[in-house]
Amino acid sequence: MPELPPASWTRRPSLARLVAALEPERVRYVGGAVRDTLLGQPVSDIDCATIHPPDEVMARCREAGLRVVPTGVEHGTVTVVLPDGPVEVTTLRRDVSTDGRRASVAFSTDWREDAARRDFTINALYVDPQSLAIDDYFGGLADLDQRRVRFIGDAASRIAEDHLRILRYFRFQARFGAEPDAEALAACATLAGTLKGLSRERIGAELLALLALPDPAPTVALMHQTGVLAVVLPEATAAQRALLAELPARERTAGVAPHPLRRLAALLPPVPACAEQVAARLRLSKAQRSRLICAAARRPADAEAPRALAYAEGAECARDRLLLAGADVGPLRDWAVPHFPFTGRVLIERGVPPGPEVARLLREVEQRWIGAGFPPETEAQQLLDAVVAER
Repeated sequence: MPELPPASWTRRPSLARLVAALEPERVRYVGGAVRDTLLGQPVSDIDCATIHPPDEVMARCREAGLRVVPTGVEHGTVTVVLPDGPVEVTTLRRDVSTDGRRASVAFSTDWREDAARRDFTINALYVDPQSLAIDDYFGGLADLDQRRVRFIGDAASRIAEDHLRILRYFRFQARFGAEPDAEALAACATLAGTLKGLSRERIGAELLALLALPDPAPTVALMHQTGVLAVVLPEATAAQRALLAELPARERTAGVAPHPLRRLAALLPPVPACAEQVAARLRLSKAQRSRLICAAARRPADAEAPRALAYAEGAECARDRLLLAGADVGPLRDWAVPHFPFTGRVLIERGVPPGPEVARLLREVEQRWIGAGFPPETEAQQLLDAVVAER
């Protein structure tokens, strides 16, 4: 029987305490930690499956002195808070009914039955915590070896159970896949319209997770070809998809970390009103919405004065706009946006009467200061003196 290769996370003392509390023969590691270890990738989240019902899981953990939070008891999931990070523990389940958005489940004691309700074969690998032996019910190991993202069983049936699996398929394809699975693509194309029934938050979260990956453009192209992109982001024209294809290389050349909101902005026309509509539709947070709208306000003149742009809009937005425009972000590297050294009181002290004239002159000083390249305060004083003298 195949075994999980050595991995530091499997030797954590706190995880051993959890396994002991649940009984080693009644718990298995499953999901992303197993998959990523087999691929030699970093492991972030650890998930366990167990035959114990949620109430017993919580009782056993508390008896062992482990903190447990009932994060999703109705679906069999609790979160055990360990010193090395939280671990989700889910009772084995089988679907009783599904409507494409939510499922009604019954708890089970059958490992294969639990595996059968999961989405992809590469996510249905179970590992014995003691021997590290792998139970592979649906060919997930072979699919990992071939870098093939494949639904368990009939692809259309899996999607019918949860329509969000369409977007999950493309995200996993972007992260792990090589040649796309023909059955999966056909099912996604046939059922693309079902995504309209999902909450906008779920769609937005999946879309941003996909765009955060190193190079999402080839997968976004697949989404377009299958008609999925037209359902979730109809604003993404051919020109915008081409811009997304260029963006990762620009980010790498500039030494700027990729960001999903910058990639989302690439898929939208440079029209702030459009960005605002998309942000509202995808239920983005206030901060996310502001960043997307600012990136959409890009214009050719941005490249002419990168630091002035960063002063006006913030360094984050300036970098987004410059990268989207294919302009040099070098002037912003290791440069902190300066603080304008004057307030209206300085002008009043120099004899300018309080009122609109103070605000006008202050704006004039600020514009000259920006135009001069943000000189230090000693030089800025000369600009101030000149403006006062000219009034």
